[in-house]
Amino acid sequence: MQETLSSLLQETGIPLAEYEEIVRLLGREPNRLELYLFKVMWSEHCSYKNSRPLLRLLPKEGPSVLQGPGENAGVVEIGEGWAVAFKIESHNHPSAVEPVQGAATGVGGIIRDIVAMGARPIALLNSLRFGQPDHPRTRHLLRGVVEGIAHYGNAIGVPTVGGEVYFHPDYQENPLVNAMCVGLLRVEELKKSRASLARPIYYVGSKTGRDGIGGAAFASEELSEENESKRPSVQVGDPFMGKLTMELTLEAIRQDLVEGVQDMGAAGLTSSLSELAHKSGLGLELDLDRVPQREAGMNPLELMLSESQERMVLVPRPGKEKDLEALAAHYGLDAVPVARTIAQPVFRVLQQGQVVAEVPTGALADCPTYTREGREDPAIARLREVDLGTLPVPSKLQEILPQLLASPNLCSRAPIYERYDHQVGTNTVLVPGKGDAAILRIKGTRRGLAVKVDANPRYAKLSPRLGAQHALAEAARNVSVVGGRPLAYTDGLNCGNPETPKGYFELSETIQGLAEASRALGLPVVSGNVSLYNEGPNYRIPPTPMVGVVGLLENLERRAELGFRKAGEFIVLIGNQEGHLGASEYLWVVHGQEAGNPPPLDLTLEASAQAAIRELIERGWVRTAHDLAEGGLAVALAEMCLPYGLGATIEIRSQARPDALLFGEAPSRILFTIAPAQLQMAVWVLENHGLPYHILGQVGGTKLTILMPKERLEWSVAALQRAWAAPLREVLP
Repeated sequence: MQETLSSLLQETGIPLAEYEEIVRLLGREPNRLELYLFKVMWSEHCSYKNSRPLLRLLPKEGPSVLQGPGENAGVVEIGEGWAVAFKIESHNHPSAVEPVQGAATGVGGIIRDIVAMGARPIALLNSLRFGQPDHPRTRHLLRGVVEGIAHYGNAIGVPTVGGEVYFHPDYQENPLVNAMCVGLLRVEELKKSRASLARPIYYVGSKTGRDGIGGAAFASEELSEENESKRPSVQVGDPFMGKLTMELTLEAIRQDLVEGVQDMGAAGLTSSLSELAHKSGLGLELDLDRVPQREAGMNPLELMLSESQERMVLVPRPGKEKDLEALAAHYGLDAVPVARTIAQPVFRVLQQGQVVAEVPTGALADCPTYTREGREDPAIARLREVDLGTLPVPSKLQEILPQLLASPNLCSRAPIYERYDHQVGTNTVLVPGKGDAAILRIKGTRRGLAVKVDANPRYAKLSPRLGAQHALAEAARNVSVVGGRPLAYTDGLNCGNPETPKGYFELSETIQGLAEASRALGLPVVSGNVSLYNEGPNYRIPPTPMVGVVGLLENLERRAELGFRKAGEFIVLIGNQEGHLGASEYLWVVHGQEAGNPPPLDLTLEASAQAAIRELIERGWVRTAHDLAEGGLAVALAEMCLPYGLGATIEIRSQARPDALLFGEAPSRILFTIAPAQLQMAVWVLENHGLPYHILGQVGGTKLTILMPKERLEWSVAALQRAWAAPLREVLP
């Protein structure tokens, strides 16, 4: 018996202590199927057993919040009877194995999460991480991921309106693919994963196959050669079936045919049905013989763990069963009552009339949680302590700006986003490349949404807590810079192995940093995803908190875009002129170092800077604005020149070291332009907010000229455009 138990634990990967807890909860030994139910439901991907105690630190309440974490997606109210549902999810491990389908099914899965709340998806965003772009593996992964995102989003008819991509050698073996979806709903149509007693549970959508079996568990393991044999076949997405399933679900909600909705995602039937029962305070009995199957001879284990795509769970209102079936038939979809809710709080699985598994629903839902000891990696501490004061100032500053604009992390993303349809649905007001955040209209109102996802892995690598704060601050700043008032955020927390002291330290610091920034900026988290075990025998990704912020524009006409558009306008900088060299893109590209402290972040100053730019936009004085991020002031100025080919003349009088002034990085800095007649009023607003500011110069000409105490630097906008536009064309021809 001991030998059998040992082999079973080795097969499932369940620790002995957790097995003993399962036996205690059941009051007996589990059979093999039951053990696998616990394996997937107690995996990090489904249970958050290492992250849940830490995630309790995050603020989740706010005046706009209708639904916080715990459902398929978060929901915030935006006025006039409307609400917005949004969430970000990772699909890292599948994308490392098969990038096209890994990315495509990531998009499909996050769309279903939004639909399950009763919302129509109106926008997709993505946040991507890859290794060095000149490496063949990186090119293969990048091309596949972009193809997968485009394939699914374009076909299902949801526009991809924004995103970001970052290249860094630490992602060489383990890319990150995080997808975010935003949906719109009427407040009264908000749905949750709930069912009342003695209700049939309907399975709708695609038939169940053998693809993706064990995917949730696979996502909770390190990528290594040793677990190669455990890798599931990656799910295959069918956006056309996804479209039918989406329309069926939304129409069923509109006709008030259903009382509860649940996406069938990670861990398939197991998670969707057991979680629905547990949240409802009930039990559930599932008949596997009724599950639509596309492959013959599937056994109970395969049926329970399959992660076949385009499947949903609907709970019809009493007396509406036939209406639901008729509606599904209209869309040509299966709609089969495969289960029913019961009073006894157990998850019971039947096949051919026999009970093949029966476990308490609470036992599956309430896994053990862990609070571990964390210790910082000494190598990271040494990098942070490097003295950058002795760094030489380059003798040819003129050459650095084109070099930075051509770097993989700053060059044009057009070769990526031009593959996406960002206008389908006709809601997109500010498209990719035209502003710091995307803007979407809410038809029938004057209102709009601003959405942005952001993160800087170099900051987070060198200081996980500060890096997480920067991620939230920058995403919120980008929303503010286009005129949106940030309402809430969703987070995708990508880290290494939490069972190691280094990995747990990075996870803990990341979440604590987010909590501090959330409180200071008044932004609650309403949804998110934790992707751990992004680690292998010889590498660990930097902690990468990808933060998606949603903001509201009360008047869609009062918004700001990117790019100098009117000669003669004054250029104003909110914030200090000098930036920091630590953790900067300049330090990496020009000096080949990743070292020093990331820029300090004053969250009170950050909130004031965002409030000020929003006020200037709301007053109608500012229509062009841009935040300063990687590359510092010079890169931000160049980025303002590129959209319309207009240059500028800038004067910097500071005596600080010139590379820190030009290319140093710092938060809470925003560039905007304003007509001469309104300059003094804008200055009054900035002073009223207690902000430092600098009137740098004026828009005009076809060159960017920067005058410094000992330097005169000048570039033609056309030359900067050529340097910026070319690099990714070589990777994505």
